[in-house]
Amino acid sequence: MSKPLSLVLPPRTRARRLVTARGEFAVLDAAPAGERRGTVLLLPGYTGSKEDFLALLEPLGEAGYRAVAVDGRGQHETPGPRGRRAYRRRALALDAVAQAAALGDGPVHLVGHSFGGLVARAAAALAPDAFRSLTLLSSGPGPVARPQRIRVRVLRGALALLPKERVWQAMCRLDSRGEEPGVADAPEITEFLRRRWTGTRIAQLAGAGRLLVNRQDGTEELAGLRMPLHIAYGADEGVWSPADLSATAARTGAHHTVVAGAGHSPNVSHPRELTDRLAAFWERADAPAGDGAAAEVSTAP
Repeated sequence: MSKPLSLVLPPRTRARRLVTARGEFAVLDAAPAGERRGTVLLLPGYTGSKEDFLALLEPLGEAGYRAVAVDGRGQHETPGPRGRRAYRRRALALDAVAQAAALGDGPVHLVGHSFGGLVARAAAALAPDAFRSLTLLSSGPGPVARPQRIRVRVLRGALALLPKERVWQAMCRLDSRGEEPGVADAPEITEFLRRRWTGTRIAQLAGAGRLLVNRQDGTEELAGLRMPLHIAYGADEGVWSPADLSATAARTGAHHTVVAGAGHSPNVSHPRELTDRLAAFWERADAPAGDGAAAEVSTAP
């Protein structure tokens, strides 16, 4: 999951409910600093939330983009059904299409982080006219790497047997083993992470986990999309194999960004570098046909 470094809302950002044809969703809606160049819909990852994009909202606004980060159904502050059928890939994709329509800005740039990339990919295939481009941020076309698959399966099994609070305590103990001595989250961040975990539906966690370990490869689906495609990730990405992500970019002809010094969440650790690469991609995506549409690799320092 991504862990925000601060919970302070950036300038021009408001927390609100987005009313769509498929229900209401909790969002962070950030207005551009000047003339709007486009609108961006941001989908968070597994055990994540809209707050994963807090650090990205201000630089996106300064670059001229309205940026809307969303809690998906059953995630954090968005309610969701208890049944697992409600968290199938198609249902989540239809939600994203409805969110894009409800923003009222025409086709939007779609960004999916980690598990959100799986949802974004399905939404783009389902309703290509709703989106101007697709960015998969730290998200691959196939299952997560083997160590992550084990973790997801253990988590799903624990949620089926134990109270959610006990699972949370066990996760905190495991995560603390990897922390540097003397380094700890601020109390407000610790409380937020617990509140987010408590508010997320078990059915959502189980359904999303099932999709993350699915072995079906989606490279052909990506290659067949009728929109500009961008694959971006940190050089130290650990949830998917960087080699596999690079190969996918080559096979699909996607714009390709590697953020030096970043891990699984460049949106948290390197928001301004990532914004520069996103804005460059969107500028190319919005350019008339024939104006530099070929794929390229960019490496953010």
